[in-house]
This record gives sequence, structure tokens and C-alpha cells, in this order.
Amino acid sequence: MYKIGTFNKISPVGLDKLTDDYEVLENQGDAHGIILRSYDLHDMEFSDELLAIGRAGAGTNNVPVDRCSEKGIVVFNAPGANANAVKELCICGMILAARNVPEGIAWAKTLKGSTDVGPQIEKGKGQFAGTEILGKTLGIIGLGAIGRLVADSALALGMNVIGYDAFLTDELKAQLPAEVTIVDDLAKLYPECDYISIHVPANDATKGMMNAEAFAQMKDGVIFLNFARDKLMNDDDLLAALASGKVAKYVTDFADDAVLNSDEPGIIVFPHLGASSAEAEDNCATMAVTQVMDYIENGNIRNSVNMPNVSLGPKKDCPRLSVICKANAESDVMFKLNQLELSDVVSETKGEYSYILADLEDKTIDLHVAGVIRERIL
Repeated sequence: MYKIGTFNKISPVGLDKLTDDYEVLENQGDAHGIILRSYDLHDMEFSDELLAIGRAGAGTNNVPVDRCSEKGIVVFNAPGANANAVKELCICGMILAARNVPEGIAWAKTLKGSTDVGPQIEKGKGQFAGTEILGKTLGIIGLGAIGRLVADSALALGMNVIGYDAFLTDELKAQLPAEVTIVDDLAKLYPECDYISIHVPANDATKGMMNAEAFAQMKDGVIFLNFARDKLMNDDDLLAALASGKVAKYVTDFADDAVLNSDEPGIIVFPHLGASSAEAEDNCATMAVTQVMDYIENGNIRNSVNMPNVSLGPKKDCPRLSVICKANAESDVMFKLNQLELSDVVSETKGEYSYILADLEDKTIDLHVAGVIRERIL
């Protein structure tokens, strides 16, 4: 019996994918797998039984990925499972900002109790006149699952789209509509756009990338949309850009202290609703659960943030060896395996770590290779 620990409220649609071979726990305990959403695991000690962590979402900032790698714990996420939900909220935020809807709603509420609301509305509505997005230019920074969907919707709404992605491959580029103008430098995107939406992960390389230098290159009165992570923004520089009018509106799904406590009127903050749709929660939980199950039962890895993608399909009627090792030990492990009778073997490397999956003719194996972190016979 495999044990699965859960944190946060995990969609029952996802948990229902677990078979009778699994027991669901409400905490980690001696779980073989963990499924979670935004619960912070950084201060948690992991048992030696823990094989995998499934994040029911895209970001893994709440998971100590480096520590997991050192212990041979595979960390999965669910890229794209909530992409449509985030895309819809991003488009919503852009239209709300363009048409001054939040300000209009707030003003309309001040008329509560009046007896002549109709005339007051007609008299006061002009102060909230906005602009249409039709024919305007949207810049998209990051053309992954969410960015591509935002591009599709913006084009359908009659916008021009300019895209940038530091890691854009030919394969990903082929998935983009031909109407998207791709640039290889953000300096070519900033000055052309009426709206800019960012969709990149938060890491050491991207932290604070939206700073004074970036804002200075943008159009005056640009509307900036951040449905990725608050850490991408240099808050001081952002607030200065809002105060000067360089940035007319800042729409975000991430409310940090500096932004939420600011008196700048152009700030529109959502309470992290991007993935908060019933459909997205179901999709994310389903993807996280099935990936963790596939690794526990078959040794296959797909959508891991710390280990390479490796698969031999469903487990066959022979023993299957799963090995996580340091990348510099991969050749030594393969040398030993090649002396055995193997039905099949596959090996891939990602960063400092390698993963090897092999179907064996004999369950008896003695690797004893320096650099092996975790070894399992399935």
C-alpha cells in the first residue's frame, strides 16, 4: 500500500485517480508521495520513504527543490493545467484597466442611497471613459503555456501581439500563431506596446527584472499586467513609474506589501485568483496525481522540475531498476548495467542529476557506484 500525503485542499477529481493501492493521509507522515498546492514545505523534514512531490500548479517556489534533489525526491509540477484560467484572468485584467472599470464600480457604489441615481450616473460617467483594446499592441514576455494562450486571445480580440522569450525553441515557436511578431531583445518590445503582460518564472535570473531601466524604455502610459509572480517586479521602481505616469496601470494577481499599501491610484490587485477556477484545480490535481503515480509504480518521470524526463511506459513483467544519481556518475552506472542482460534501458541528464530506468532480466543487481542517490527495484 502506497501512502500519499496531502496539503491544502486538493481537488477530489484528482485524488479519485488514485487506485486502491493508495492510502491518502492528511499530512506527510511516512508518505511515499505528497500532493500539494501552495503549502510551504521549506521548513519540513522529509522521511526516507518520500519518493515524489506533486505540485498541483506550475510554480514550485514553495518546495525546497535543491534539498529534494539531494535526497533523490522527484518534484513534479503541472505546467499548462491552469493556463486557460490564468489567461482568462489576464485578459479580464487588461479590459478592466483599459475601460477604468474598477474605478467606475467604486464610484457607483458611492451613490447608494441616492434617489436620483440615473441622472447622476449619466452626469458622472464621463470621468471613467477609457480606451478600447482593438488595434492596440500587446507585448508578451514569456511564451510558454500561458503566454501562448494570451497571444491567441489577444489576436482574436483584434490586437497586435509582440512576443519575447529568452528560451524560445523552434518547436515552441511553431506553436505560436504566425501573426505574433517575435523579437530577440526586450528593448525591441518595450517601446512598441500599449500593454505588456509578463509570464516567466521567478528565479534568481528574473528577480526584479522589471526595474527602472525597463520602465524607461516603455511607452508613456503603458498598462502592465503581472499574472506571474510579484518577485519579478522592483517595487520601488514600479511605484516611481506609476507616480510619473510612465506606467498608467499596474494589474497584478500578486499582492505584496509595497504594492497593496501604496496610494498610487493606478494599481489593480486581484487576490491570486489566476488558477482559482474549478476546472483549473481539477486539471492541476489530476496531472500532479497521475505523474506521481506513474513514477511510484513505473519509474517514469514527466514534468519534473529537478529531474530529466525519462519513460519506458507501463511496467513490464520483469524487474525495473530506477536510479537517480549525480550526472558525473551516470557513465559508471551505465557501464555496470551494460554488463547485465537488459530488456531496455534509457538515461537522461538534467543539470547536476541523471536518471536511469532499466528493465532487467534478473532482479539481482549490485551497483555500488559512488554518486548514486537513490536506487529502487520496481
